[in-house]
Amino acid sequence: MATAEAARVTAPNLSYDPDFEDYSRRKERRLHQEKLPTHLPPGFPQQFDTPSAWKGSDWKDESVFVYQFSKGDLEDIDQALAHFKSLNLPLGHICQKTFPLKSLSKQLRQCSNDLHNGRGFFVLRGFPVDKYQRLDNVIAYTGVSSYIGSLRGWQDPSASVVIHVTDLSKTHTVGTPAYTADKQVFHTDNGDIVSLLALQTAAEGGTSKIASISHVYNVFAKARPDLIKTLTEEWPCDNFGRDPAHYMRPLLYLNSQQRLMVQYFRRLFTGFNNAPRPSSIPPITDAQAEALDALEFYARDECLDLDFQKGDIQYINNLSIFHARDGYKDSEQQRRHLLRLWLRDEEYGWQIPEKLQSGPGRTWDSLHYEEVSNEQRFVLDPEVKIE
Repeated sequence: MATAEAARVTAPNLSYDPDFEDYSRRKERRLHQEKLPTHLPPGFPQQFDTPSAWKGSDWKDESVFVYQFSKGDLEDIDQALAHFKSLNLPLGHICQKTFPLKSLSKQLRQCSNDLHNGRGFFVLRGFPVDKYQRLDNVIAYTGVSSYIGSLRGWQDPSASVVIHVTDLSKTHTVGTPAYTADKQVFHTDNGDIVSLLALQTAAEGGTSKIASISHVYNVFAKARPDLIKTLTEEWPCDNFGRDPAHYMRPLLYLNSQQRLMVQYFRRLFTGFNNAPRPSSIPPITDAQAEALDALEFYARDECLDLDFQKGDIQYINNLSIFHARDGYKDSEQQRRHLLRLWLRDEEYGWQIPEKLQSGPGRTWDSLHYEEVSNEQRFVLDPEVKIE
């Protein structure tokens, strides 16, 4: 009881959707009252001069990162879909061999290279979602995506590799914003690549936003290197009812290839709606509270809004790009509904730091990455993902 009471007293005042005035007051107080570190952590560079270090205003023409499917591409997908169905295999056997694309395969491999060694994101436009029934949409989406990342990751303990992102809050108890129409603040998912297929967009709102962690790092490194130091230190993360109740992990990493990585989601430290953060978990520090808010507000300032259309497939490098979503409104005729995959590319995939590879919480071991598996579950109807 004493521990829980101490946590309630000392925990910084934080909400899932941060308050800019609270952040500004904390920032000014720390700048005036604390002697903040002026050097970056050992091994971290002064700046990242890479294609993935961009700000939203850099992108004037979306044709640079949007690939429009041609008539020939769609015929290629149709033929690959028919071929896979003729094999009568379980869905876990969808791969490049069983979903053979001819003309499109080279383009998709170049897109994966851009994802890992370039800007870190792209959009495929014009996937014919209305042409296919749900099962065929799932097969074709998974087949196309196997050329971006051949390994599929589990998104829950029941081995679901395709899940639905839609508002289920009216019919289910929901502890994560993914299954509501609420705003999602900047965060990462699990795994190397996050892919979303828009079966339908919202009647209003729901803009998809992405930001470069390398660009945000460059801003912090120049003006506030202490924030970089804080982000690379250990943070007490909620383990959402598992044993242990919390675990310690950094938010920012530099791997052996000198790749900058970010891995976090804000509700680890704030909770969300019906799932508050337990008071028995050690609170984050004032420095961590400022760094967490700074990530959000700088990402908002420097992000790119994506024109996410019905039939778009969005792919982002989940290690170098963090993403958010505006709140939205559905109508009876138009309800936002996305399919999601977590992927890894065996050829281009980045080296994963040991602290992300294994242990409690979200780790790469928990993804059970495989190309072909009888265990993989392909969910055809929306359900709330188990943490």
